[in-house]
Amino acid sequence: MPEDDAALSAEEELALARLALGEGDLKHAADHVAAALVRSPTLPEAHETLARLAAASGGDLDLFPLGQHAFVGAVVARAHLLAAAGRPAEGLDLLAAATGYAPGAPWAAVPWVTAADLPERLDPERTARILMQVCAATPDPVPRRLREPLLPYLTLARNAITVHPAHPLLLGAASALARRLGEVALAVTWATRGVRAEPTKLGEVWLGYAYRSAGRTGDALAALERAVALDPDDLAVYADIAGTLADHGRLDEALAWVDRALAKDPTFDCAVHTAHRLRFQRDGDVDHLVALADFVRDHPDDSHEHGDLAECCRGRPWLGQVTPAGPTPTQVPPADATPPSANAAQRLRQLAHPAWPHPPAAYDAAVGLATLDLADLLGLLACPPDAPPTALGRVLGDQDPALWVRCAQVWACLGLLHHRTDEPWPESTRRRVLRELAAGAPGPVTEAALFALVTAAWVDPAVRPDVASVVAGRLAEVASGAARRTPEAVSLAHLARATPALDPAARATADAVVADSGAGPLRRLWRRLTGLFRRT
Repeated sequence: MPEDDAALSAEEELALARLALGEGDLKHAADHVAAALVRSPTLPEAHETLARLAAASGGDLDLFPLGQHAFVGAVVARAHLLAAAGRPAEGLDLLAAATGYAPGAPWAAVPWVTAADLPERLDPERTARILMQVCAATPDPVPRRLREPLLPYLTLARNAITVHPAHPLLLGAASALARRLGEVALAVTWATRGVRAEPTKLGEVWLGYAYRSAGRTGDALAALERAVALDPDDLAVYADIAGTLADHGRLDEALAWVDRALAKDPTFDCAVHTAHRLRFQRDGDVDHLVALADFVRDHPDDSHEHGDLAECCRGRPWLGQVTPAGPTPTQVPPADATPPSANAAQRLRQLAHPAWPHPPAAYDAAVGLATLDLADLLGLLACPPDAPPTALGRVLGDQDPALWVRCAQVWACLGLLHHRTDEPWPESTRRRVLRELAAGAPGPVTEAALFALVTAAWVDPAVRPDVASVVAGRLAEVASGAARRTPEAVSLAHLARATPALDPAARATADAVVADSGAGPLRRLWRRLTGLFRRT
């Protein structure tokens, strides 16, 4: 539902609409009324002009056509005409669609939606479906700033329950809406009444969610388990139970529920995502996240709504952010490297960032450097451009000037992963160059190259043994004696912990180095950047 880009105010649109009406040009009048409703959905003059247009056209709905690319103002105007014509259910369907398109606009804040007698003219199941449509289109929970435009739907729910006080589907859907809008006690009351009227799987799920929002975890789990008993094949409820248990530190019980779901369907996406997230949460083994990344790659249609991988990687060294730069001077790549072109520098400024959702996402983002030649990529390493004149660039400049250089070098090496990707990995230029850089003295460039190799292992299972061997070798060089406490050794240990298929002995060494070092600087760095520049 694309919006009109015109800059006219609602009043100006209505003035044009009245002029068109006076000339008998109903189509142009309709276009201006629709535009006015977008500017001000509750403006009385807009509704008065719409009523005049309806009278002049005999309530012609074709003045506000629907289609694949319908204008949201036309959808809303048509909804009001349908309601005026005695077809309020169809009108509510359209208002709910408009709410899904732009939930921050008060599309439903009009008298006919909140009228106490409206539910008497609606089938209660239809009303329930409309409330469910609104729920499906809004966040859970709805942020406070977006709640007010949705309150008319809650009024509709209250009025409908007054007319139909024991309709189970209506009570459950109303509970779901109330919970999203912060009315948790009301949500529990309505969901309880719905289950009492008729125990159903969906009703118990709604009750479980309401209890969970109210902090009544035991009651929530009991309701969700009753839902499973009513429908043992709805594996999404198993994942909900697991998530609830995990939120309260009961990981073993949570994983038992996940395993029950996976026993029924090993490819069920909710269970797969939850299982890998909880197993990583339990033991910190990155291979759980790598397996999840493999699943996402192989099942993109089943994974697009899940954020488990990003949630697990967020804020973790090399999984979701760079580590702070150590005192080692910036390393210079091969002596024949030349400054990058202006085009290469600009592309890097647009990409370089200290954080990313997870390694595969960093790899995908770096495709913006794919067309740069090798000289430019090495030039970006040798002569990183200045930080961009953005909020991020200013923060980095104020807080840690060396961090921008580190970011630039990390992203330059990620760009190397996209160099000549038609070449088979074992003989490829990208592998040769990155391994040469990774073999240098410990420092920022070495770590940037190693991170690029680790990222390659995340996105391509075939290269994992090769990369794991390189990382394990570098870790062994710095993990003994006093060197293991240097920033470079600690950063390399974090890199090792992010490496797929790393030898267990090397992983144990990395864990020991990190444990000996503490992680205070990493946490302080992340606190400075989180909230302003997090990529999601």
